[in-house]
Amino acid sequence: MPELPEVQTTVDGLNAEVKGLKITDVWTDYKSHFHIGKNNIKNPRYFSEFQKHVIRTTLVGAEREGKNILMHLDNGKTMLVHMKMTGHFLYGAYKKTKGVWKPVTKDSPLLDLYNRFIHLVFSLSNGQHLAFSDLRKFGKVFIFETSSRKTIEDLMHLGPDPLQKNFSYANFKDALMKRASGRIKQVLMDQSVLAGIGNIYSDEMLFAAHIHPLSRVVAIPDVILKKLFHEMKIVLKNGIDFGGDSDSDYRNIYGKRGTFQERHSVYRKTGTACITDDGGKIERLVIGGRSAHFCPKHQQRIQKTDSHMRVRSWAICLLLTTFA
Repeated sequence: MPELPEVQTTVDGLNAEVKGLKITDVWTDYKSHFHIGKNNIKNPRYFSEFQKHVIRTTLVGAEREGKNILMHLDNGKTMLVHMKMTGHFLYGAYKKTKGVWKPVTKDSPLLDLYNRFIHLVFSLSNGQHLAFSDLRKFGKVFIFETSSRKTIEDLMHLGPDPLQKNFSYANFKDALMKRASGRIKQVLMDQSVLAGIGNIYSDEMLFAAHIHPLSRVVAIPDVILKKLFHEMKIVLKNGIDFGGDSDSDYRNIYGKRGTFQERHSVYRKTGTACITDDGGKIERLVIGGRSAHFCPKHQQRIQKTDSHMRVRSWAICLLLTTFA
């Protein structure tokens, strides 16, 4: 699933290419009985209304909120796009032949095999198209009144953005402590705690901060949490600088791969030697249904929490016994 750097890369591309253009038409083949009655374009009836609100409007700009793309229109409405597992936007000239959209240019990154699953197309006033490729068809698209942004379910429960300029270490620690007893790997990926971090980047920042993914938040000493805060910002900014991670499906709006996958320290490197030359080999474990990659040599699990919780429970029992 595209994470913060991939979404930001996409937003930057949208602002560079489609900002100020008018939408002249919109097409989709998203249709699902499961989505009948729901407010997204996979519901055919909803898509008909979506078309009315979108066609002949101008794209005034895009921004990112967590893993969501917000595309603002000049009619006071905003399109929300969540790329989910395999979705990504593509910009260029397309032609529809026998129900299939294909790039007009024969020699183009848009022809990458991962770019051929087109399920949504916006025709633009400059003759180009903004297409959405989505292999597994999990993408989510709907429209809302921009003024109601704070009441949108997909946005209202998101935690703070780790790359906000005013996001301090104190803010970071406060956010993590909302799930103080949680495993740090899972807590980092909880979108209600921090918005935008997923599997790839959580592995990389925990490796850089020398933290075992199973360590509980409350057990991690302040000095190490500060290290994690510092590395988190570096890892995410590097993800953006290198155009995102294309280890799987992600491509930028020009159809090109990002290069962050070439700089992985641990993600999907099970069995390889740790780059720190500490003699460790990268291991993989599953936490809450998601994989975690780490070096057992320098990312040793912090056990303080378990003993801390036992002492705390013992003290509570003692007090209850004393005052019974």
